[in-house]
Amino acid sequence: MKKTSVILILIAFSVMCCSSSDMNERNIAESNDSTNESTDPPEPDYNILFVGNSLTYYNNLPNLVKAEARQRGLIINTKTLAFGNYAIVDHWADGQVQSLITSNDYDFVVIQQGPSSQQDGYDMLVNGGAEYASLCEANNTKLAYFMVWPSINYYHTFGGVISNYTAGATANNAILCPVGSVWKSYIDQTNDFSYYGPDQFHPSLKGSQVAAKVILESLLNN
Repeated sequence: MKKTSVILILIAFSVMCCSSSDMNERNIAESNDSTNESTDPPEPDYNILFVGNSLTYYNNLPNLVKAEARQRGLIINTKTLAFGNYAIVDHWADGQVQSLITSNDYDFVVIQQGPSSQQDGYDMLVNGGAEYASLCEANNTKLAYFMVWPSINYYHTFGGVISNYTAGATANNAILCPVGSVWKSYIDQTNDFSYYGPDQFHPSLKGSQVAAKVILESLLNN
């Protein structure tokens, strides 16, 4: 075989190998890109900020709301700002909640404090809530009140809890999540106190699941 022919054959073989190598590299890169795309988290349908105390963080209520949403084919992201015995005015005094609301990251801000059946509770829900309402409106966020419940020992104050939370939501043009009303209606009809946990104030898991359902339905229907 002539020398020229041998050289041409070697060049052709080299080109074929390079093309094959380039193709394999492209396939690997495309495969990696595809993998990355498939692992990207989907965009949430709603983002919710929960502001409250132990009645919110017990049983991880925000996570139960997310689970309830998944059953309805919805994706929800949540952030929780909740400390024991905190009222909404305590969060406001700390200043962190204002930064979160003004971040424009949330579709809903759900606020909650203790039972609030007395006059001071009314004042905090109405007047303290007004500051939340104003900031939420300025940042295109919907404010919601998570109505809670009294302890079993103070069950006779349940009417005041319902009245004051309703007044707060009404005065500030906010969404009312009437968890307390649902609890009271069920208990009064059945004499079943299983929504309460062992300390007769904080919710059982069953009680928190009911709360999660009521909260989600209230937000979606407004």
